[in-house]
Amino acid sequence: QVEFVESGGGLIQPGGSLRLSCSASENILRTYATGWYRKAPGKERELVAYITTSGNTYYTDSVKGRFTISRDNAKNTVLLQMNSLKPEDTAVYYCAKALGTTLVGVTTPRDYDYWGQGTQVTVSS
Repeated sequence: QVEFVESGGGLIQPGGSLRLSCSASENILRTYATGWYRKAPGKERELVAYITTSGNTYYTDSVKGRFTISRDNAKNTVLLQMNSLKPEDTAVYYCAKALGTTLVGVTTPRDYDYWGQGTQVTVSS
């Protein structure tokens, strides 16, 4: 059974930065594409970003220029650096393992088969 562990969430003031980390129980993050989703209260789960095994990345428009996704293969970890945070970024953030090594364009939750438990990010003054 694959297990994901997300960390790095918390309460932050607008304009601040957080770095989320996703690690897995097996070396699967090196082998499969990995995505970050978020779910805010009253809203549907939303794709934030993903990274393929070849290093290609995708960002939803609302986070472009502010968020950066990266992978550390030595640590079997995928990171999400979030800068210039806004109140509308408040959500539970989930990392997820893709079904394959690559992804193209906008993905849906059905493109992923393992999910972490989520980490809360709250942006508020």
